[in-house]
Amino acid sequence: MTLPMVVGVDGSEPSLRAVDWASDEAALRGVPLRVVYASLWERYEGTSIAEDLAKPDEQVAAEDVVDTAARRARRRHPELDVRVEVLAEEPEYALVRESRSASMLVTGTRGRSGIAEALLGSVSLIVAGHAQCPMVVVRGNHDNQAQAGTHGRIVVGVGEKPAGSAAVRFAFEEARRRGVRVDAVRAWRWPAHETTDHPLMSGEPARLHEQQAVEALDAALRDAPTDVASRRRTVEGHTRPVLVDASQGADLLVVGAKRRSGHYGLQLGRVAHGVLHHSACPVVIVPEHT
Repeated sequence: MTLPMVVGVDGSEPSLRAVDWASDEAALRGVPLRVVYASLWERYEGTSIAEDLAKPDEQVAAEDVVDTAARRARRRHPELDVRVEVLAEEPEYALVRESRSASMLVTGTRGRSGIAEALLGSVSLIVAGHAQCPMVVVRGNHDNQAQAGTHGRIVVGVGEKPAGSAAVRFAFEEARRRGVRVDAVRAWRWPAHETTDHPLMSGEPARLHEQQAVEALDAALRDAPTDVASRRRTVEGHTRPVLVDASQGADLLVVGAKRRSGHYGLQLGRVAHGVLHHSACPVVIVPEHT
């Protein structure tokens, strides 16, 4: 069974940008696009950014929001199979449930609140902490970034347990679809409180930590496909700013997020949380089930 690409919409400009990205990605993958609007309110309240709507803002119903998004997707890709769904429930719960039967879940940076776009909306943040499929939050200069070769590289952050990483596998699969390179990045630091008694650290205190980062990259890319170009980078510094810097001029930034069976709290680490707020390109959160 072909799992659809699911995009959550609410009529805001960021969500319509997410529709553009999701329709490009669905066409690239050859899967249907499912446009979902979920709300406990009967009507969309606020300022509609969609120019297609011919009604005053206060009369725009949920059906208008999904229909506008669907028309936008079909104009971008006339051959795309686009389906719509309006759900009378909280968007957080609806989108997490949708993630259980989706190939990918896509949202914008924020919803219809007045919060600055530099910050991530609460719905996207909550869903990112619970989604069961890869989730994309469309950030930065995203236009046409699902098209092959726009920037020429996908960045993946390599974590503490790189062997068998779902995020690394996802990055290489996506790079193959687009015909681009994977930049595997591992940040490392030399703790200030650490002594230099270790034999590998005498004379060059940082060398041991950098070597460990190199070994982590080797482990992460040990089973990488040979038909996809890749580059390995070790960078001294905290992981979040290192990855945010690497996201400049990238098509995607891919990071993993642990999913613990039976754990119902927010399952989103500090690194994923940080890049979702500050990345210069779309971010993919890939579940790492433990």
